[in-house]
Amino acid sequence: MDSLITAAARALATGDPLGALNRIALRDDAPALALRGIAMAQLGDLVRAKTLVRSAARAFGPKEALARARCVVAEAEIAFASRDLNWPTKALDAARATLQAHGDWVNAAHARYLEIRRLLLIGHLDEAEHRLAELDPTSLPPASRAAYELVVAGIAMRRLQTKAARVALERAERAAQHAAIPALTAEVESAARILDTPAARLIVGGQERPMLLDEIEALLASPALVVDACRYVVRDAGSSVSLARRPVLFALARALGEAWPADVPRETLIARAFRMKFADDSHRARLRVELGRLRAALHLIADVVATRRGFALVPRVARDVVVLARPVEEQHATLLAFLADSESWSSSALALALGASQRTVQRTLDTLAAAGKVQSFGHGRARRWMTPQVPGFATVLLLTGLLPND
Repeated sequence: MDSLITAAARALATGDPLGALNRIALRDDAPALALRGIAMAQLGDLVRAKTLVRSAARAFGPKEALARARCVVAEAEIAFASRDLNWPTKALDAARATLQAHGDWVNAAHARYLEIRRLLLIGHLDEAEHRLAELDPTSLPPASRAAYELVVAGIAMRRLQTKAARVALERAERAAQHAAIPALTAEVESAARILDTPAARLIVGGQERPMLLDEIEALLASPALVVDACRYVVRDAGSSVSLARRPVLFALARALGEAWPADVPRETLIARAFRMKFADDSHRARLRVELGRLRAALHLIADVVATRRGFALVPRVARDVVVLARPVEEQHATLLAFLADSESWSSSALALALGASQRTVQRTLDTLAAAGKVQSFGHGRARRWMTPQVPGFATVLLLTGLLPND
């Protein structure tokens, strides 16, 4: 590498994309194209960054397999940062194998990190954790070590292991400070704020209050009977019953849990479960059938008893009954939760993450856009969706610069 390429690469490694562009903005050779692409990615112009990195990969000759593999890794990170989760992961696997064969362990580890981050985004926690165990963080440079700890913290948060998440974020903060990259430090701080942001609501006896992740973890470990409206599960200290595929039964369980220890009138239960304003004898008969099914489903942890005016939930072991609800009651709350990360998502990426059809997601996005809850930009396959007001910091691109091996 010549001196300008080396200086530009070092500027990118320290989070200074403008300094890098000042050195190589007018050059069109392959290394300069690659570094310009990384700089544009760090500045947030992901479309131009993708074009430049792809051009650099084509410009490198067939004998420059190592440089081409690094370009593939950079393109993969740009794709995942723009939430193009359908980007071909086989190309990333091949690039990682090439990097390992040439002894570039840092970029090979970064390629593995990108695979894990994609799995984390689409909710495949077990597979992400398995692949994370294959990485040795002790040999990583500070910036890559911070990225590794952010993934560890992300998995721990999703598993409601808040103590492990805080420890990982502390390690990530130390690594980010050592790397001296302001954007990376900001991302760690943004991730840490999640632990201090309400993640659910607790409803007890008609009263509700927000709950942090560590409070949710403590609640689920307590002996109380919890009607979990985030996962559609009813659980106590000994067992749990999933009602995710039985929405009517869960609606009844939630209504009974919110009113506990009081009972719920039959008309209220019919309105909550069947969405009927007026009830007749057929609805009352159906209510008895559905409550019988609920009683059979919950027989290990609770009973449903009839009262003079309605029905009540009676736990078998637990002394208290609480309802854990989402922070905001919204029909499409799960989709909005993905968009709340301030990144721009494609409808195909949202469909992959939600496990739904792309057409269903597109109809939902159109409905939310008409209500002013989401907005889009671009057209066709380049169309992206995001929330109108972007909170916090955008996800930083931790692209490893094309530094010399020394």
